[in-house]
Amino acid sequence: MAAIAGGEIHIRGRSLAGSGRPTVMLGNMAAPVVIGSDNFVIIRVPEGAVASRLTIGNGGRAAASSRCEIGIQIADNIHAVANPAIDSRGNIYTTFSGSRGQKTPVAVFKIDTNYNVRPFITDLMNATGLAFDRDGDLYISSRHDGIVYRADSEGNLSVYVEGMGIATGIAFDPDGNLFVGDRSGTIFKISRDRQIYVFATLEPSISAYHLAFGPDEYLYVTGPTTSSNDAVYRISPAGETEVFYQGLGRPQGLAFDAEGRLYVSASLGGRKGIVRFEAGKPPEFFLSGPGIAGLAFAPGGALIVATSGALYRLDLGIAGKPLP
Repeated sequence: MAAIAGGEIHIRGRSLAGSGRPTVMLGNMAAPVVIGSDNFVIIRVPEGAVASRLTIGNGGRAAASSRCEIGIQIADNIHAVANPAIDSRGNIYTTFSGSRGQKTPVAVFKIDTNYNVRPFITDLMNATGLAFDRDGDLYISSRHDGIVYRADSEGNLSVYVEGMGIATGIAFDPDGNLFVGDRSGTIFKISRDRQIYVFATLEPSISAYHLAFGPDEYLYVTGPTTSSNDAVYRISPAGETEVFYQGLGRPQGLAFDAEGRLYVSASLGGRKGIVRFEAGKPPEFFLSGPGIAGLAFAPGGALIVATSGALYRLDLGIAGKPLP
């Protein structure tokens, strides 16, 4: 079981309620019970809860369950609309994107390994997608002006490519080509010498395209629409598009682990959080939490989860897919 604050944990068993409503503790903190019955309990993770064992009281003896992994908040007062980005030293970068056309005091924050939050980029509107290249430079898309910017380690900005429409998600392939999602319906490919190509076209998104390359070197894309039956798309190196999976609600950020499993922030069967896909298996609801915009794997096996307003860290021991 894994969750962040506001997420719901589902517990199944026998005699969970006993003669009355069950009580559930996360460590020494009581968790609100949303549904409580003899064989099924749903609890909501309260603010301030930490990773601990979960116990259920039913008026008789208390029985301990397996350990719960609860995300620790490491930053707030952000506005993330896509995945955070993590450099080779473990520093985390996230946005304060703002509403369309809003000039915010800070566009990109840098969170160091001690979780000190500092402004990194200030002079940029509607920072959206983030990605590192193999040289350690950070690329930032702006859905305001359709520009992808490049920032060095000191935060000095330069224009990398213009004319990307409503530029949202970005990702690099193993050859160093940059891919940019224009949420109005186009995936652009920008070669290392900055030649621009239309790589693929998709249904427009109401918010953003989110991009990630899989170990098969295919590009995986989400783009939420007004439907509750959205798809994850898989695009070949030749630009041929197919549906990888359909049946998610509002899919957003996505990332691969070192074993090739895909993680997507979305809802599945009405549950909001992160869904995991593993070859040969049905999708698994992996982590519960509301408003998750993106995720990224940090050195040491930690998972960084970005909601629209905060960042959380969960020590799950899962290594992320190495950068191309």
